[in-house]
Amino acid sequence: MSMHAPWAVIMAGGSGTRFWPLSRAARPKQLLDLLGDGTLIQAAVARLQPYVPAERVLVVTTAALAEATRAQLPMLRPEHVIAEPMGRDTAACVCLAALIVERLDPGATMILLPADQVIQSAVMFQRALQAGVATAASKGRLVTYGIAPRHPATGYGYVHLGDALATIDAVPVFRVARFVEKPDLTTAEKYLAQGDYRWNAGIFTWRVDTVLSALETHCPHLTTALRPVAAAYGTDTFAATLAAAYGPLPRISIDYALMEHATDIACVCGDFAWDDVGSWDALYDHLPSDATAVRQRGSGTMITIDCADTLISNDSKQVVTAIGCQGLTIVATDDAILVVPKGRSQDVKAIVEKLKADGGAGWL
Repeated sequence: MSMHAPWAVIMAGGSGTRFWPLSRAARPKQLLDLLGDGTLIQAAVARLQPYVPAERVLVVTTAALAEATRAQLPMLRPEHVIAEPMGRDTAACVCLAALIVERLDPGATMILLPADQVIQSAVMFQRALQAGVATAASKGRLVTYGIAPRHPATGYGYVHLGDALATIDAVPVFRVARFVEKPDLTTAEKYLAQGDYRWNAGIFTWRVDTVLSALETHCPHLTTALRPVAAAYGTDTFAATLAAAYGPLPRISIDYALMEHATDIACVCGDFAWDDVGSWDALYDHLPSDATAVRQRGSGTMITIDCADTLISNDSKQVVTAIGCQGLTIVATDDAILVVPKGRSQDVKAIVEKLKADGGAGWL
């Protein structure tokens, strides 16, 4: 088993449709500076430093976004930005990345995380990662990360904690009793009151030999199809080999393909602020506000009068003005305007689908 620093694999292939019209197919949310402190993917790499050095970070994205991703992450080796020829959900991504890490560093430990999360602070985050790496490396467990719920969220999956396993540098580690899909409000309130449920952060840690063995048990078609691809990594035939192997693969998430079937899973309970930034509503918690809870972002001019609990995002040349708005999200770009009530930005995806159906691909 490698005693080196772990590897980190960042999944960055999402389309970010709920952040339309700012997020577009050619520039989705992970490539956007939503909070004024760098893009989400840049932040994802930065918060790993120095625990995971840049030379041990891989990013898996789409072929269409690979060059833009490399441009935003010049500290990464170009070959460490891996371009999927088509989306096959996260199980194929995990298997491919684990096989490549295995080739580069047999027996290494691998951290898997999304590109589109907001996490504070980096120090507390890295402390949790170190606890997860220690658990995965020494015990051969699959490790996930849980966040103490701040409110009865219905948009997150949950982890039900089992027995306590260890405390590593003041970070508690529990056995996972079960994973729970997004609950309704009544169930989420029960989870919050019960105290032994955590939000599922969608971050994982495992030794590559452990996760590949588990994948071979529960979905051997993935390892069979992708081992020749990993063997071609770093050669001129890699892209063609990957495209040929990916085409026939089914779409399935790592949660359904593996995590729901595995039995020896640990949950590291992180003491860091976390948010899965899934839609415009999420920005209300992260953008500064004035005395009436009006929040603004973007480089364009914005003027408000008698507004409250409203978010305005202006990345256009237009002046955006609002009078008497309450509980509205207003987003302006050079070619589109979105107005949606606070609390309904998850429905923005329906606008994107309607534009597709109506032939409005030029706005996507």
